[in-house]
Formats: sequence, structure tokens, C-alpha cells
Amino acid sequence: MARIKPQALLNQSKKKKGPSRISISTIVVCNLVVAVVVLSLVTTYRHWSQRSRNTLETQSHKFEDTNAVSQQKNYDLPGYADISTPKGLITVELFKDASPEAVDKFLDLCKNDHFKGMPFHRVIKNYLVQAGHSSSSIPVEEWTAKAKLRGRLDISPKHEAFMLGTPKNKGNNKDFELLITTAPIPDLNDQLIVFGRVLKGEDVVQEIEEVDTDEHFQPKSQIGIISIVLKREL
Repeated sequence: MARIKPQALLNQSKKKKGPSRISISTIVVCNLVVAVVVLSLVTTYRHWSQRSRNTLETQSHKFEDTNAVSQQKNYDLPGYADISTPKGLITVELFKDASPEAVDKFLDLCKNDHFKGMPFHRVIKNYLVQAGHSSSSIPVEEWTAKAKLRGRLDISPKHEAFMLGTPKNKGNNKDFELLITTAPIPDLNDQLIVFGRVLKGEDVVQEIEEVDTDEHFQPKSQIGIISIVLKREL
């Protein structure tokens, strides 16, 4: 058997124990792969970040446009009305922002002449005058009792004298009635929707209030609304 020389054994030992070398081309390829992955992640992040900003801006613009349309609609709607009666003219301001649903219904009914010829069927001195085509759902005894209690209740600005409103229980357009207070009526907070106030013609309302009535607070001689004219400006 041939003997291996010590020098040869030393060379073989170095070859086995020495670490394998990584070529320059492999290092370059690995660096390129890492760079591509990082660049891809950065690009993806920028894309979704920009998309999120665009979505938020679009939603913001839509919200602003909706508000602008709503404000423009309110601006275009008539804000005043002239109520013509046999006693004279009553000019009222409509609360378009505070009571939009009631005002919208009132405007629609005015365009259909709903209030033309509507009689004042309830007149209570120092309390209110009410126009409508149906009798009130509130018993007469309640009206008089509420009038007596009026001075003991807190008064809210929207329930002062000469406010324009409608009973809450009159939900249908056919039953929509008009009511003008002649004194503060905070005791009707839960039954009345206030959607306007008298600007001119308080004396006309007071003249209607002075008509003779029967024991049911119904005028003995018929008096009612002749017509209503809507206006955008006074």
C-alpha cells in the first residue's frame, strides 16, 4: 500500500476545513433581489397611501357639495308668506332651518291652494287663533285649563306671542292646520310645531281674536284665510 506524503495530507486537510467562497456574481444578484423587493414595497406603500388620500379628499368634496346643495336649496325656498284675511294682511317669517319638514309641507300646500278659504274654527282670546277644516282634537276644557295655567309656566322664545305653528297630531296634508298664538303658550310644547313668526300684522291677528265666539270658541260669523302668497324677500 502506497504511503501518502505528509505534505499531501496537509493540503487535503486545508481543502476540507476551509470555508467555501461566495462568488462576486452571487453577491451582486442577492443585492439586486433585495433592492427590487424594497423598491416594490416602497412603491406599494406610496400607491395605497395616495389612494387613501384621494378617497378621503373625494369623500370630503362630496360632503361639501351635499352641504352646498342643501344650503342652496334652503336659500332658494321662500322665507316669507303673506296671509290675506278679511281683517287685513299678516306677514310671517318661516323658520326654514329650525323646522324644515313643517316649512316644506307648508310650502307645498300653499302651492296647491290648500289654505285658500280655510276658516278660523278656533278663536281663544289672549291665547290663539286656529285655522283648519276639521275640529280640534283637544277638548275645550283643556284649552281653558291650559290658558289659566299659562302664567305659571316657563316661556321659551319659540313659544312667545304671534308665533306660527301647526298641531303635531295633524300628520296628513289634508289635516294640516295653521295656528297663530296671541300670548306665550309653553304649555303646548308637546302638541305644537312652531315653524314661523308674525313680522307684520299683529293688529290683524288681534282683530281676528276679538270676533264673537260661542261656548266652543268657534266664531259665530265665518272668517278665514283668503289666500297665501309666498315670498323670498320682504
